Amino acid sequence: MANRHRGEIEAMLDGKLYRMCLTLGALAELEDAFGADDMVALARRFEEGRMRSRDAMKIIGAGLRGGGSELGDEAVSSMQAEGGASGYVDIVARLLRATFSAAGAVDADTSTNAAEASEHSGPFPGTT
Repeated sequence: MANRHRGEIEAMLDGKLYRMCLTLGALAELEDAFGADDMVALARRFEEGRMRSRDAMKIIGAGLRGGGSELGDEAVSSMQAEGGASGYVDIVARLLRATFSAAGAVDADTSTNAAEASEHSGPFPGTT
């Protein structure tokens, strides 16, 4: 089961449930892949709301590897998501939201609750 407090999600690909997470290593991988100087530049790239299919493949691949899978981008490129293209977009949006939004970082030790956190805009499309 995915731990949302650690930025994990679960996603169905090729009929198999995978745990995904954009760990620090996965984020570094994405910085390199997208030519971003830092995490802020990476966040700004995603904030624009434009996503190429190659971008989605790299994000999903990094999330799978961050979640413990050893699948390379070549293997990811041939995987099927439920819902087709919209399924890939949903996986990417949920993964980015879990990684970067305040709601994804809610912790029992803070006074912030999920409802309060969700009222604040996140840096990515689909985050509230």
